[in-house]
Amino acid sequence: MTADLTTQISQLIKRNILIVDDHPFIIEGYKNAITRYNPKEYNFLISQAHDCRSAYDLIVDNEKPDFDVAFLDISMPAYEEKDLFSGEDLAKLILKKMPNCKIILLTMYTELLKIKTIIRTIQPNGLIIKNDLTFDELLSAFDKVIKSEKYYSQSVVKMLNQTPHNSIEIDQYDKQILFHLANGIEPHSMPEYIPISFTAIEKRKINLKELLKIKSGSDEDLVKEAKSKGLF
Repeated sequence: MTADLTTQISQLIKRNILIVDDHPFIIEGYKNAITRYNPKEYNFLISQAHDCRSAYDLIVDNEKPDFDVAFLDISMPAYEEKDLFSGEDLAKLILKKMPNCKIILLTMYTELLKIKTIIRTIQPNGLIIKNDLTFDELLSAFDKVIKSEKYYSQSVVKMLNQTPHNSIEIDQYDKQILFHLANGIEPHSMPEYIPISFTAIEKRKINLKELLKIKSGSDEDLVKEAKSKGLF
């Protein structure tokens, strides 16, 4: 490497990027877009992870510098030991450890209640419905976020302009109950995984069924309806 080239690289603005998605080809697409963004101005160091566990390892690694921007898929394999069940949970962890990191969330969810919940609880710098995603869309989102502007993709904007709905709010324990039900764990065994009593778990299940208007009363229907609304 020549001295002139070394000098040029050292003068570029350095930005550390995290990409978390369980589809390797999508990660490659993000990397291609990012590395083509103003290459004469920025030098991007990109880290990648494919699930909540590998993302957690990167986020808590004190040897790594803080991330400036994080691209997080909402749906990905969980890391139950650390109560990380989604990209939303990773976003909360990042913002706690790296409050200046800009978060871009990507999702297949098109349920208004889910979108509004994400915006309210995470307040991401960018929110993109994957069906909207193109190379140009990704570059446009990245450009705005790098410049400290908000970016919502077209479908998100369209949903937010719909007639207001009452948002359904559930907490972390509710999410864990739904997650374990979906994975075949019986309620009487859940206190082994969730630090609340069996009685409390049963009460929460009843509340969830009332909230989601589950007339059959079955746990299977509860999980199905909760998933359709993107609640976990």
